[in-house]
Amino acid sequence: MAAKKTVTVEQFASANRRPEIQTKTLKGLGLNKLHRRRVLEDTPAVRGMINSIPHLVRVVDEAGKA
Repeated sequence: MAAKKTVTVEQFASANRRPEIQTKTLKGLGLNKLHRRRVLEDTPAVRGMINSIPHLVRVVDEAGKA
């Protein structure tokens, strides 16, 4: 069975003074404090969440690429 694609995301900026929807997006990604990292499955939904807050998070690593 093929390994699932994953993406590692790190929060590098604070959500203070940001719209509530951006804070909720961070929590949805499992991030809520600076410099936290999460390894997530690389799906269109996760990519959309990352692309909606590029000023708060960065993609550190993309594993499982074919």
